[in-house]
Amino acid sequence: MNLEFINALKDIEKEKGISSEVLLQAIEHALLTAYRKNFGSTQNARIEILRETGEIKVFSRKTVVSEVTDPRLEISVEQAREIDPDAKEGDVVDEEVTPQEFGRIAAQAAKQVVVQQIREAERGLIYEEFLSREGDIVTGVVRRQETKNVYIDLGRAEALLAPAEQIPTERYNRGDRIKTYVTEVKKTTKGPQILVSRTHPGLLKRLFELEVPEIFEGIVELKAVAREPGLRSKIAVYSKDENVDSIGACVGPKGIRVQAIVNELRGEKIDIIKWDSDIKVFIANALSPAKVVSVEIEEGEKIARVVVPDNQLSLAIGKEGQNARLAARLTGWKIDIRSESQQIASSEEGKEEDPSCLE
Repeated sequence: MNLEFINALKDIEKEKGISSEVLLQAIEHALLTAYRKNFGSTQNARIEILRETGEIKVFSRKTVVSEVTDPRLEISVEQAREIDPDAKEGDVVDEEVTPQEFGRIAAQAAKQVVVQQIREAERGLIYEEFLSREGDIVTGVVRRQETKNVYIDLGRAEALLAPAEQIPTERYNRGDRIKTYVTEVKKTTKGPQILVSRTHPGLLKRLFELEVPEIFEGIVELKAVAREPGLRSKIAVYSKDENVDSIGACVGPKGIRVQAIVNELRGEKIDIIKWDSDIKVFIANALSPAKVVSVEIEEGEKIARVVVPDNQLSLAIGKEGQNARLAARLTGWKIDIRSESQQIASSEEGKEEDPSCLE
């Protein structure tokens, strides 16, 4: 090993982002293993690579004694003082014992270990990089599909999009460029495993944060998200600045902002509603596009009883109950929806059954 070797490690540091010092320490460890294997494992040795020149030195660590009984582990006071003039009995000194043929043996024995250490260091860097991106969006290219799992190339790593995290209406073709939400990063023996999702509500939230400057800057706050992935979503937004329209900011000029998100989610419809601290108003807003006549709430059970015009009932409930379900998830309240005529009929039945109403 020489100066060219040191320079090569610095090139690896620049290209792969792995510290040359980490590599040198790994190589020293590998060389120590090779030395013990080839020159005796009973010696208490250490390996040092000179950082300036790349020269390898092998040192045998020996205890200073008055009478040597094991020359592999002990050294006399006189010999020790040739290495260190201040050495005294009981000290430990390093005696250089570098074999002449060690360079060839070391290079041969350490190669595989060094490659493995480089690989492990790269895995560690990738793990740390993506661990910090949990709860964030990553963009990648679909590489392959195996047993319904989709594998996405993120550049330095590969992510797994499991069947449960795939939008049922989507098809993922090799070469497709898609955005996914990082749900978890795990350490495994084969390197970091990055789990991503296309169905997580966080994906929709982060897409709006990326697309709407007012949300990113904190002027508009995204209060809640409810999704039926691939079909329809609702988000509740609130503006901290009365001069900024929260819904208008999310929609964007000519709908360009929300349309970009709809396109990314391949046609998923998105309702943007105004959040309100008054739960009655918030629930009424959440049932948009239906108009609401009244909202009565039961605080203890978190049930909201909503009345809508007769011609708005099917709109409020939505296809197969979708609008009502999303509104319930968005607000966190159970929602019971009735038309005006149903409410009147229910009230009249209640009066007939109540003895106090009889003459």
